[in-house]
Amino acid sequence: MTSTNGGRPDVPATADSGALPVMFQDLEERPVPRKRVNSWAMWDWAMQPFNTVILTFVWIALYLTSRQFLDPAVRESGQLADGSYLNCNETANLGSEYCQGLTDLSEWWGWANFAAGILILLVAPVLGQQADARGSKKKWIIGATIGVALAQFSLFFVEADPKYFWFGALAVAFGALIAEIGNVSYYAMLSEVSTPRTVGRVSGLGWGLGYIGGVVALIACIPVLFGLGQDNPLAYKIVAVVCAVWTIVFSIPLFRNVPESPAYGGTERVGFFRSYVVLAKHLKRLFRTNRPTFWFLLSAAVYRDGLAGVFAFGAVLAAQGFGFSFLEVIAFGLAANLVAGVSTILAGRLDDKIGPRRLIIITLTGLVAMAFVVFALRDFGTIVFWVCGLLLCAFVGPAQAASRSLLTRLTPESTQGEIFGLYATTGRVASFLSPLAWSLFLAWFGGIVYGVLGIGLILLIGLIMLLFVKLPAPQRAG
Repeated sequence: MTSTNGGRPDVPATADSGALPVMFQDLEERPVPRKRVNSWAMWDWAMQPFNTVILTFVWIALYLTSRQFLDPAVRESGQLADGSYLNCNETANLGSEYCQGLTDLSEWWGWANFAAGILILLVAPVLGQQADARGSKKKWIIGATIGVALAQFSLFFVEADPKYFWFGALAVAFGALIAEIGNVSYYAMLSEVSTPRTVGRVSGLGWGLGYIGGVVALIACIPVLFGLGQDNPLAYKIVAVVCAVWTIVFSIPLFRNVPESPAYGGTERVGFFRSYVVLAKHLKRLFRTNRPTFWFLLSAAVYRDGLAGVFAFGAVLAAQGFGFSFLEVIAFGLAANLVAGVSTILAGRLDDKIGPRRLIIITLTGLVAMAFVVFALRDFGTIVFWVCGLLLCAFVGPAQAASRSLLTRLTPESTQGEIFGLYATTGRVASFLSPLAWSLFLAWFGGIVYGVLGIGLILLIGLIMLLFVKLPAPQRAG
């Protein structure tokens, strides 16, 4: 190990804690069948309509947080003489009853996400430990798939009425919670469908297929939305059902072609509540024996909440904050997923060349810059969000995939489920720091456009923490 910095080892782009050769065992000599790899990656495709259509670009942004869930008198107060409505990104309109009503809906949606994130914090690590001990990762994925599908089916019963707001918000938040529990086991299976040389590109393939699947799902929903009308609640109900069916159908390849994970001999099999005691012991041991993984988990817990916030609240910001029309939101959703999908697949190869840590730092820096530019130039209108929003999307996917890749490189196979359970405590849309920052900034400043500052702050803090994480140098033979 070389040293050029006051006796301290240089921090490499690609870390090797010694876990990687053990984790993948003899897979270098026994490549994973491509059918198994593709089937595993298809689960990202299967879950993407929930993330893209329900959570991000259509159901939440255009329906649940829209004027359809305002009190009729408040809704009418924002209507202009030509039939259009106030634009709430303009400073002069922020204090109006109409814009404040929309801000309240977005803030409440943030609090629903916050509650789901707290539940993930409490249960995901333990469920990961249970999956490792019992060899039940695939069973958890199947259960999560069914749970997310049922949550989407339940949205058919959400009427366009303020009385139904919390039913819809909690149903979607529950779906996000269940999806993240499934991700614990899904992420932990990455080492079982890849080799040390392909972990970056396989991780990128899953994320990339997910984003491209989001594009296809949005296109599939367009005829329903246009045929029934953007102000027709039935359109959004049918869209939710379409997404539920999609989730079930495209999960079948993983169910059929990816074998169940083995139970690891060194992992204790205990009851649910006893698992917290076991988890505490493992965290203590992790800090003592694999400190880079421990500190990386802490930094990732912060910046991944920021990544979650970009997609969780980005379309809400566009539609309710910048006044994007129905067509603009759909067009932006298509463009955003194409950009994110292509950039993620390409970045998967870059991950294997320059290392995941360096790639994460580059993408987080770009994300922080774009978040604050969106706020600073908000008065220039929708063009600012188009340009900066698409750049944000180009950075999010690579950062997510590289984070999963880096943790896989750092974590021994026997603790993959448990460590990825910790990783999932702040994962994706069901995190708690981003919803908390979003809701607090809306409550403090009284405007939806201020929410982007909360997201940018979380990303910045996570980036700073990551810069202080020291990873081990690669081991060299001889």
